[in-house]
Amino acid sequence: MLVCLVFCGKLTTVDAAPLCTNAQAGCHVLSLANLFDRVIQHSARMHGISNDLHSEFEVYFLPSKNQIGRVSRNCHTSSILTPNGKENAQRMAREELTEVILKLLVAWRDPLWHFHQSMAHHHDFNNFSSNKSLEMSDMVHELRKGVQKVVEKMQMLGIISNSVSNLASPEALLASDSAEWRLMKDYDLLYCFRRDSNKVQNYLKILKCRIVPEHGC
Repeated sequence: MLVCLVFCGKLTTVDAAPLCTNAQAGCHVLSLANLFDRVIQHSARMHGISNDLHSEFEVYFLPSKNQIGRVSRNCHTSSILTPNGKENAQRMAREELTEVILKLLVAWRDPLWHFHQSMAHHHDFNNFSSNKSLEMSDMVHELRKGVQKVVEKMQMLGIISNSVSNLASPEALLASDSAEWRLMKDYDLLYCFRRDSNKVQNYLKILKCRIVPEHGC
């Protein structure tokens, strides 16, 4: 329900007509600024949930000799080159920054689903937290679709090149052997997702302000 409320029914409106990037029959056409606003709001909600779950995990691990102090924090997304700081992100080409956002989202598709499955086996962990982990998994999927809508709109307006179009499939974004997350502990995985979801939110804001600065920047 929360995903639906935040992201308008998984990229559809209340009357179930799909959102489109151009004037197709039976579609609701949104401006680029509105599309950006939707994905940014969605990413903020997603990052908020990751923060909440991260805090709950700290409480969960505290009785066990502070295991949270011994996390490796070697994230499986470390191979994705991300800009360090706002200024570097602002200097990146629009296509490159968009590609980074999509790569991060695709990289979390499978790990979050398996994280939810792991939560279901933590009998001491409450169902509310388990539901949050499932919600995060769904939100990543919906956010990736939303960002792809933004990409289509930017290409239609000639803002970015069509070189980003081949990034729609996960296979085009990540190598098939990039499954390092399978070796990570649950807390490490959650720490890394909180970090990456914050990056995605910030990169989307930067991209919006570079392209439509007159709208809330």
